[in-house]
Amino acid sequence: MIVGVLKEIKIAEKRVSMTPGGAMAMIQKGHEVLIEKSAGLGAGFPDADYVAAGAVIVDTPALIYAKSDMVMHVKEPQPSEYDMIREDQIIFTYLHLAADEQQTKALLKSKSIAIAYETIEKENGSLPLLLPMSEVAGRMATQEAAKYLEMPQGGMGILLGGVTGVEPATVVVIGGGVVGINAAKMACGLGAKVYILDTNLERLRYLDDVMPANCFPIMSNAAILKDLVVKADVVIGAVLIAGAKAPKLLTREMVKEMKKGSVVVDVAIDQGGCFETSKATTHDQPCYTVDGVIHYCVANMPGAVAKTSTIALTNATLPYAIQIANKGWKKAMQDSKEIKLGANIIKGKLTYKAVAEAFNLEYTPVETFF
Repeated sequence: MIVGVLKEIKIAEKRVSMTPGGAMAMIQKGHEVLIEKSAGLGAGFPDADYVAAGAVIVDTPALIYAKSDMVMHVKEPQPSEYDMIREDQIIFTYLHLAADEQQTKALLKSKSIAIAYETIEKENGSLPLLLPMSEVAGRMATQEAAKYLEMPQGGMGILLGGVTGVEPATVVVIGGGVVGINAAKMACGLGAKVYILDTNLERLRYLDDVMPANCFPIMSNAAILKDLVVKADVVIGAVLIAGAKAPKLLTREMVKEMKKGSVVVDVAIDQGGCFETSKATTHDQPCYTVDGVIHYCVANMPGAVAKTSTIALTNATLPYAIQIANKGWKKAMQDSKEIKLGANIIKGKLTYKAVAEAFNLEYTPVETFF
């Protein structure tokens, strides 16, 4: 199979979907790898490293799309790419379709095979290709919140961990999954007082066992959240429903009641955001203010630490990419329930129920194509 790796074109996105080591592993399995010129440069991987691994450098994205059986991205295809996508071509990347009707309709029209990193799912319910970026985004959420609490950034001027004789900041993390626990770990490590909310009692028991004494796992409900955000200096939204739009948990009214100069970070923004006041931002212009509350809603947070993110992403995606390349998409989905769950669109049909429901479109089971 010919596998094409595109240069990311989303604003300030420096990640690349495959390291030179990943390209070498793919080539060793008998596949040809095409790399768009300078695709890895932002993450610290020059073209020469890919050439040394056996890959071929291609000048334009149009040539990647024209020549490749499977195209790999980090972020979703952008509007300028829609018309390049060919019928029966495999698109393997983060898609987040439930929050993007324009892209959904474009991929349906293309009759391509769109496999989403974020909906590949293991039997235990974990999301192996979302996990590494969720770890990065969770840790970054606390790092960015700490920065924007500083007065030069418009914040209230609070050090997250306080100092001797001065109480630390209060951080509320909504969601106790991978993003939430990583955000809470960072905040706890810096000395903040951390509340982590979840609706799963077993998850809360686990968090109670593993988190330090300055972390307080609490069963989430609207009343508890409303009470805590008034006290919070930072609120981090870390809610995920696989493949579906994020629920709006922090209401506009709650934001109005928060402290002026406090910070909210919506890590769920790729799936539409879990705050009513959220709108997607970029690394170039990461923040805006609503009712005196600083909102950080960057839709590709891990792109700011591109080298770490690229290596972590390749570690996770490469085994699945090799399976798809070795077997073709149909046999790979028949043999792997995990890859089958990644199928969002096949030949003009929506094959992921949550996306179909998001736009009131017809759902077609994947098995129809086997």
